[in-house]
Amino acid sequence: MATTTRNDAPVTIEGDGVELRTQEVGGDMTVAFVTLPKGADLAPAVKGLPDDLCQCPHWGYLFKGRLKMRTKHGDEIYEAGQAFYWGPGHAPEALEDCEYIDFSPTKEFTEVLDHVKAQMG
Repeated sequence: MATTTRNDAPVTIEGDGVELRTQEVGGDMTVAFVTLPKGADLAPAVKGLPDDLCQCPHWGYLFKGRLKMRTKHGDEIYEAGQAFYWGPGHAPEALEDCEYIDFSPTKEFTEVLDHVKAQMG
């Protein structure tokens, strides 16, 4: 069994109020602790991936805020207190300051994170 906390997970991406802390747990799953300030739009960071959307599935829980998830099938709104599943093909935008945790397959998530880091320069 593997465990981690937000404070123990290393910072993977940070800047402009965005913070992503990740830790591999349970072999092929990664937990992410995510903070997004109001107005943060991750669409530019995933541009260049298929359909210009994140292709990694995520299961998680939104602790704080409201978030719009863009998909090729339309937008969906998520609010604090909701558990979620985001299938492949999405790009989040924070409508309010957001904090959430998600769990993702490590291989797919690493591919997306590598792309996002390259986009950041």
